[in-house]
Amino acid sequence: MISVIKSLLTLSVLSTLAAAKFESATPPIEVVGNKFYYSNNGTQFLLRGIAYQQDTSGSVSNGYDSDPNRKYNDPLADADACKRDVQYFIDTNTNTLRVYGIDPDKDHEECMKIFSDAGIYVIADLSEPTVSVNRINPEWNLDLYERYTKVIDNMQEYSNVLGFFAGNEVTNNRTNTDASPFVKAAVRDMKKYIKDNDYRTIPVGYSSNDDEDTRVAIADYFACGSLDDRADFFGINMYEWCGRSTFATSGYKDRTEDFKNLTIPIFFSEYGCNEVSPRVFQEVGTLYSDQMTDVWSGGIVYMYYEEANHYGLVSLNGDRVSTLADYNNYKSAIKSISPSLARRSTIQSEDSTKTMACPDNSHSTWRASTELPPTPDEEFCDCISQSFNCVVADDVDAEDYSTLFGEVCGYIDCGDISANGNTGEYGGFSFCSDKDRLSYVLNQYYHDQNERADACDFAGSASINDNASASTSCSAAGGRGLQSGRRSSTTRGGSSSSRSSSSSSSSSTGSGSSNAGIKVGGGQMSTVKLITITTIVTAFVGGLSIIFY
Repeated sequence: MISVIKSLLTLSVLSTLAAAKFESATPPIEVVGNKFYYSNNGTQFLLRGIAYQQDTSGSVSNGYDSDPNRKYNDPLADADACKRDVQYFIDTNTNTLRVYGIDPDKDHEECMKIFSDAGIYVIADLSEPTVSVNRINPEWNLDLYERYTKVIDNMQEYSNVLGFFAGNEVTNNRTNTDASPFVKAAVRDMKKYIKDNDYRTIPVGYSSNDDEDTRVAIADYFACGSLDDRADFFGINMYEWCGRSTFATSGYKDRTEDFKNLTIPIFFSEYGCNEVSPRVFQEVGTLYSDQMTDVWSGGIVYMYYEEANHYGLVSLNGDRVSTLADYNNYKSAIKSISPSLARRSTIQSEDSTKTMACPDNSHSTWRASTELPPTPDEEFCDCISQSFNCVVADDVDAEDYSTLFGEVCGYIDCGDISANGNTGEYGGFSFCSDKDRLSYVLNQYYHDQNERADACDFAGSASINDNASASTSCSAAGGRGLQSGRRSSTTRGGSSSSRSSSSSSSSSTGSGSSNAGIKVGGGQMSTVKLITITTIVTAFVGGLSIIFY
């Protein structure tokens, strides 16, 4: 009896610790099957959202931004603006705001409380303009991992955080589908981070564009595989309905057919075509009708503030808000809806855990591997870097790294620091910092040259590390380890999204499983790999100019 009482007390304490702020006003939203539900009463939750961020040219709404000086405005850190704007959201029955850039070093409690009191949830992107997966040269590395986890740490305590986007339009056509494994690895790792830190369950998903070639495959890709790896929800930035149209002629009917078997919630993460101005928002009535609500979970209108792109619902002059015709038309449309809502109690238990087969990655329009990059591990990078006998000199500017990478990778195989989302091959040191990766290949070259003094020089850009630790085995999270010091043939396999407990499919079928994993060691680098490595580093340190050697 005493042990039972202790267990109950422990559960009570854990429950108290896990309770999020503002639950009485905004109970957490949970995912069951392909729908969102209020956790307190099991009623379906449909997003009636607005994108809320001023100057989104400084956001990541259009993907990676290579300008290191780009600034962005965090709307949830401006309590005065939140107080000013909340009534405009209340008047449009808004229950969700999408925020593209959160500053994790700022306080968000006052704004989150203001919006919670109004019954408004927030879905936040984890990235920011210069710290996001770059579709041209994708990586899932320590910098990204640190940024994403800091946002989660900052926002997880609020019950009105609906979820997080781990990426937005990263893959946007058939030429860059190899970027998707890196974003899906971010989904996997952020879900695990939330769980490992005993935070409440907060959904993590992805926001895609509406590309004709990839729209179905990418949705299947993020929804497929194990429950640990797959996205919890999928957003699509949808601009097909322009002006006056119908369910059948707008494209909405076709898209609903495309995604009718998706096993996770799907919604419009942006919508509101402005080819006809002012926007009449005729599509709102259809989006929340019985024609769509069994498949779709609502949508987020793009956007609140009027900018140069003319998508705004309101204009801002100083601190004075003026509603535009778009606002009034949207208000009229959204206040006229009367959707039928599902109940969680009607969901069969097997439907809540159903997963999908991954899309075949042998087609020209979809080449993303189901083998995902490894979890970035700072301790592993620190461990192995301490053993380097030859390292990049401290006075070498990061802008000059690409030249050094190009030179040394012409002599040795740099596969240990590279990553390939098409083949699912990820170097064992590929997620570490650029400086550590450069030191890694300099050190490998030094040992390949039998530790000749001139092999660790490179015109003064490399130097001998007199404090190198003795060679030890360094183990990374989820891997078997990597021998520090000299090159090792050790391999580590990343997680695979091809595993599933049960299978369904929308339009893409088949398994994309792969035996490829993390490879370490090898011979001289091929020209193709050399160009790839040089491009990656050049893009990171100096924009997207490509250098060929």
